[in-house]
Amino acid sequence: MLLRKHLSSGKITGIIQDAYERIIRIAVESYNELGDLTVKNLIVELTGRNSNIILTDSDMRIIDSVKRVDFTVSSVRQILPGTAYQLPPPQEKIPYLSPERSVAVFDFSQPGLRAEQVLMNAISGISPLTARELVFRALGSCGMPTGELSEAQKDTLSEFVRTAELPFEPCMLRDKSTDKAMDFSSFLILQTKGLYNVIPYESMSVLLEEFYQKRDRDERMRQKSADLVHLLHTALERTNKKQVLQQKTLRDAENKEQYKIYADLLTANLYRIPEGADKVTVENYYDPALPEITIRLDPSLSPSQNAQRYYKKYNKQKTAEIEVTKQLKMTREDLAYLESTLVSVGQCTQESDLNEIRRELAEVGFLKKQTRKKQKQPESKPMHFTSSDGFDIYVGKNNTQNDYLTLRLANQQDLWFHTKNIHGSHAVIKLGIEKNVPDRTIAEAAALAAYFSKARESSKVPVDYTQIKNVKKPNGAKPGMVIYDSYNTIYVEPKLLLLQDKIK
Repeated sequence: MLLRKHLSSGKITGIIQDAYERIIRIAVESYNELGDLTVKNLIVELTGRNSNIILTDSDMRIIDSVKRVDFTVSSVRQILPGTAYQLPPPQEKIPYLSPERSVAVFDFSQPGLRAEQVLMNAISGISPLTARELVFRALGSCGMPTGELSEAQKDTLSEFVRTAELPFEPCMLRDKSTDKAMDFSSFLILQTKGLYNVIPYESMSVLLEEFYQKRDRDERMRQKSADLVHLLHTALERTNKKQVLQQKTLRDAENKEQYKIYADLLTANLYRIPEGADKVTVENYYDPALPEITIRLDPSLSPSQNAQRYYKKYNKQKTAEIEVTKQLKMTREDLAYLESTLVSVGQCTQESDLNEIRRELAEVGFLKKQTRKKQKQPESKPMHFTSSDGFDIYVGKNNTQNDYLTLRLANQQDLWFHTKNIHGSHAVIKLGIEKNVPDRTIAEAAALAAYFSKARESSKVPVDYTQIKNVKKPNGAKPGMVIYDSYNTIYVEPKLLLLQDKIK
């Protein structure tokens, strides 16, 4: 409300950064209540936990701030309405772009520091990444403790930092395996040694916009998918427990034939069993050696009732084995489905992708269906790539799209790809008129299938591929679940950035 009062309809007349500090001063011209033209300063201090936003008048007297700082908080600098604004105490450093850099002195005698930390203690306006790059360009490596530097290396590094003029070449660093935006720089980064992909940009503004847009999108997707991730983890835990109980029931049922033998032997020896006996020893005529066997009895039951008790146990175990075997198969299918859906959630890039997964989970019964009528959301579509040889490659984002891609969009002769025994997306090469698919296109499609799978961060991933006519969906199978035969297997590296250089 304060900013609205003083800055509404104002005009920005200047943006100033003082001494390369993380402090921006925005000068704004606006008219006050009396119609007089005034100048206000909006000061943004981006200094970690002490960050603040401060509004001052033209004489730099504080009107107010987001955080008020009095004597109880700081004895050095107070930020209170009516007091004069002061910059934070200056650091004893030389700005990197200042002419004074040519006479900068670096103290390499400080114990326990690395070479780049020494630079940051003497020079302002450089980040840890920049400091490491300066060390790398001067000495050929970085991360070295000062105690390991020779005098010649110290002189070489000092002279390089004092005089080096790095050309303006904006670039972004992306993780090779996850494609995550890690950092950016206004000049080319050479120190990564293959750990990151260095993507050049012509404009620093475009670079910063893409870097923070992607980071913000990833964070928002993480927040929006948190409920789905929690739901899937809970369902997986519950289904795993169910599987353990079913497996225990099957193990118990392995003894069912023994119960039938007990019942038959008791029936054949009813005349020999006295009333109230708690056990009886008889010959086991099911064994050619006719060994003696001791059978425990319930003294409160008659011999005939004891025999019937064992028959009931046998029949119960037999029925349980048949039913639990069916249930265990369904439970394993549920586990496979939930794990594949969890992989899909982690790869969503739009809210419509998440909504499609929610609808899918509601249809298969893992999520309650929404009774309230909602505005219809546009359905997301499978991802589309064009291979280096001009073939269309489609990749499903979730199980529903996998079904659509494999069972409806693809033709019988199209090539289908999926990671071997690993949860992931279906990928399809549409053949069109040209039926001879080059090995390069097959490798690219396989790498896409590997990248959009649970094995994304692995080095070598097996991917099966076959014609669509060899892929079948069993009756009653959950979305995305198929079986296939007559396939080939290729091992690929799931690196999307490598593919982006080839697939536009």
